[in-house]
Amino acid sequence: MSFQAQYTNKRMSANDAAGLVQNKDTIIVGTATGEPPTLLAALSDRRRELEGVRVSQILALKKYGYFDPETALNVRHAAYFLGGASRAGAQEGWSDFVPCNFSDVPSMITRRQTPADVVFSMASPMNEQGFLTLGLAPCYTMAATQVARSIVLEVNPNVPASFGACQIHISQVAGLIESSDALTEVGLPKIGPVQEAIGKYVADLIPDGATLQIGYGGIPDAVVQQLTHKHDLGIHTEMIGDGILTLIESGAVTNKRKNFNTGKMLATFALGSKKLYQFMHQNPMLEMHPADVTNDPYSAGQNDNLHAINATLQIDLLGQCGSESLGYTPYSGTGGQADFVRGANRSNGGKAFIVLPSTAKDDTISRIVPVLSPGTFVTTSKNEVNYVVTEFGVAQLRGKSAKQRAEALIAIAHPNFRAELRAEAVRMRLL
Repeated sequence: MSFQAQYTNKRMSANDAAGLVQNKDTIIVGTATGEPPTLLAALSDRRRELEGVRVSQILALKKYGYFDPETALNVRHAAYFLGGASRAGAQEGWSDFVPCNFSDVPSMITRRQTPADVVFSMASPMNEQGFLTLGLAPCYTMAATQVARSIVLEVNPNVPASFGACQIHISQVAGLIESSDALTEVGLPKIGPVQEAIGKYVADLIPDGATLQIGYGGIPDAVVQQLTHKHDLGIHTEMIGDGILTLIESGAVTNKRKNFNTGKMLATFALGSKKLYQFMHQNPMLEMHPADVTNDPYSAGQNDNLHAINATLQIDLLGQCGSESLGYTPYSGTGGQADFVRGANRSNGGKAFIVLPSTAKDDTISRIVPVLSPGTFVTTSKNEVNYVVTEFGVAQLRGKSAKQRAEALIAIAHPNFRAELRAEAVRMRLL
């Protein structure tokens, strides 16, 4: 049977495709723009017919009908990273939060530490060889395709056909639907004076020829916007977004000084504008790979001069970073922060940056604290943290004593809180 005949035989309605899900199945859904909206809307429509179904995903973009406490016994969301769609459910207890490093999710799936019965993902149209591309988010979906009973795709001409380890053959697919809706777009965040100041401190420490990992958020993007004058930068990251596209368009990114995957940018998922998705289409400069390739600290650390930029919510005087919870209340997730901090520490000439505004709530709360708030999830440990940057400066912590760390962090805290922090450090016998 020809590839086109196989494709035609497997094409079905969204309702029929959702009907491939059985009771007690776990559905692995592509992260961010890799999530298939038509399929997930159809799953939501039939959720009351199901029992014990679980939807596992790193970052949900849209709040589909199954985000519903009244039907959580029918279909329940399990998030490896919380966003606006999934946060309330995890905080209120009717959906699940799964702690993990992003790099570990593929092996968690292939080792059956987390089930994977069905895969739902966006895909590009099929090529002449019968392959479709999951290039928007191969992060852990490619691992799931190895073990799942059924692979169900939403084929959309707006999905880029990317290079890298992100293709699947039509013979592996159980069912597919077609859509042509525009992909979800996320633009660059607004940058204020605090973010701009932090960005400048970090940018000044990034040399020409560095390889970059850019985390998710306004401050990492503020750094990117101040690097357009640099030369021969490389990209080895988890998320490719419009910030990186800005760098590419400025001519700052060439990848030619990368010693690992020379000439290539590597990423594991995409989230940005239509312009970004068009840039990704059949672009040999970019390869999309699973997260156990991009985020693995050993792999990432093979890039010399790897500079990793990630944000945190709170940091204590020893350097422990609470980047994913507000006390014991989950807020986001580990994502790739711990992966890339370790990778940058391994890298010859690498630097790992943790960035944060010095305060929250209109300067009424210090984000630099004597000890983390009770119950806070530690994302980056005191043993891994290196450069910490606020709008007041840079504290370099790796290799420093507890006393030196406390002094350096107090020096970059908001002036209104420095005396209080120093008094607490004395009380704790750090100073």
